[in-house]
Amino acid sequence: MLNKVPEITIYFWIIKVFCTTVGETSADFLNSNLNLGLTGTTFVIGSLLIIALFFQFASKRYVPGIYWLAVVLISIVGTLITDNLTDNFGVSLVTTTIVFSVALAAIFVAWYVSEKTLSVHTIYTRRREVFYWLAILFTFALGTAAGDLAAEKLNLGYLVSALIFGGLIAIVTVAHLRFKLNAVLAFWIAYILTRPLGASLGDYLSQSRDNGGLGLGTVLTSALFLLTILITVIYLTATKKDAVAPTGLPMVETEHQKEKPDELVPSSSRSS
Repeated sequence: MLNKVPEITIYFWIIKVFCTTVGETSADFLNSNLNLGLTGTTFVIGSLLIIALFFQFASKRYVPGIYWLAVVLISIVGTLITDNLTDNFGVSLVTTTIVFSVALAAIFVAWYVSEKTLSVHTIYTRRREVFYWLAILFTFALGTAAGDLAAEKLNLGYLVSALIFGGLIAIVTVAHLRFKLNAVLAFWIAYILTRPLGASLGDYLSQSRDNGGLGLGTVLTSALFLLTILITVIYLTATKKDAVAPTGLPMVETEHQKEKPDELVPSSSRSS
């Protein structure tokens, strides 16, 4: 297989944040507006995610449409996991945040022990792909729990929460670019933080003014972000700006591949 994930460009981060926003608002829309309930929504989206992941795993290369569809769906599932535990089983947000943090750490440990790398630039074996998507799922679940904990349990509000998580991502980026924070570590910290950032933005846009939002509603907010994701994915499919250049098989992993020093830097900047 060629590397099955996109290059880390500015487009990657834009779509990632929008996917997390859609994950939050779409879950609310399906649960409340369509009256599917948390259980019904979980079964529907879970089934769609299984189908999307089937095509993702069946592909031998990175296909933008398949990959980002899987990310959108897994973002919704991650949201639903946290919501089910909180609303249906009464598990506190503090507990879910701690549990998902431990689970994600365990996945990273198992991944590293098995593969000696956590770099997303080397997802070209089936086992690494399994670890990758497990990590993605739990980053979404953890991000949902942490975002809800900050915005609702700690009463910080959606906008303040978004600013806090956005500021944390900025700190990580500066630490990486200016102070040489480990590239792989910086990537995964930023990836985790984009989930509560996107969720807080989604809630701020969709929730009523009485609840601290702008009152756009889940339908309009989801539609706007889905349209933006679709346009960007079509653009990337046509231009291949985030595609990994084929290098021939078998691919030999080097120390440079294990830890790219510019993991968070757009590829266009690297080429210059």
